[in-house]
Amino acid sequence: MLKITMFSSADKVAGQGVGSAYLELMHLLKTRFSKQFDIAVNEYRQSDISHYHTINPTYYLSTFSAKRGRKIGYVHFLPETLEGSLKIPQPFRGWFYKYVIAFYKRMDHLVVVNPTFIPKLAAYGIPEEQVTYIPNFVDSDRFHPVSSTRKLSLRRQLGLPMDQFIVLGSGQVQERKGVPDFIKLARQNPGIQFVWAGGFSFGRLTDGYKELKRVVDNPPANLKFTGIVSRDEIAQLNNAADLFLLPSYNELFPMSVLEAFSCGTPVMLRDLDLYHAIIGGDYEPAKDVNEMQQKLTLLVDDPDRLDHWHQRALAASHEYSKDHLAHVWYDFYTKQAQEGLRS
Repeated sequence: MLKITMFSSADKVAGQGVGSAYLELMHLLKTRFSKQFDIAVNEYRQSDISHYHTINPTYYLSTFSAKRGRKIGYVHFLPETLEGSLKIPQPFRGWFYKYVIAFYKRMDHLVVVNPTFIPKLAAYGIPEEQVTYIPNFVDSDRFHPVSSTRKLSLRRQLGLPMDQFIVLGSGQVQERKGVPDFIKLARQNPGIQFVWAGGFSFGRLTDGYKELKRVVDNPPANLKFTGIVSRDEIAQLNNAADLFLLPSYNELFPMSVLEAFSCGTPVMLRDLDLYHAIIGGDYEPAKDVNEMQQKLTLLVDDPDRLDHWHQRALAASHEYSKDHLAHVWYDFYTKQAQEGLRS
């Protein structure tokens, strides 16, 4: 039985996709491989594999112990992807960015959730052969399509209009997520209900906090900010919505999109290059807020177009199923343990 120790504080701050991805993986491993893997969390014990999900300084120091075994790092962000998320003044921002890369370089192997990050890590001096792409996934037992009757019931339960088109966005309320564009679309479409599920996970450190907090506290009549909600509530909101819209400027492999796919909810995204390698063709693309407005009008007026993206969402959810990814993670850990024995 392989001894795997997870080092993570990803679930300590609510409303993060990193935390959702970590919890999904932990649930998968414990339910599927309880006899093959002995998994502990934040225990400084002798291990075959130590998998670092977050980059805490105490975790960095722990990598110098021989007890850690094979050290695996999860790359959820790079310095450039943090721009627009956190407001860190210089010189601290520069120091922090250097620390991020130093942490990744302490690892024996890295896992990325988007293949476009492999050449970017190589540019920082990390060989491509030390990086593996494994996509995120969500639990279909929680995130799955519901009947039209259940959809109406959820709208009633959530206090949403029964007869209006509903657009859902989710994630931290911050500039990087494109929340200002979401707000603009709500103001331009008073006959459509907009809902943003998420809050200020990092409080005043959030980039654009003051301006966004002003709108969150006094939103347009057709825009609802739920604050940070549970995973079950996110599933309910996806099934109550007609369209999931994420106008984010920078992502890796957003859990929120996979959650929408798994519920069969049509998806519109700002058309970022990094999406093309993983979910190209599965979402309605829009290059900016003006095109989002044009596409939104088309989707509201054309049920067939909306149904097309519903079908694409279902197809994508099968591609990133937990059944497939369970085998991928089993093979990955087994191989890494063997590498550790050889080194």
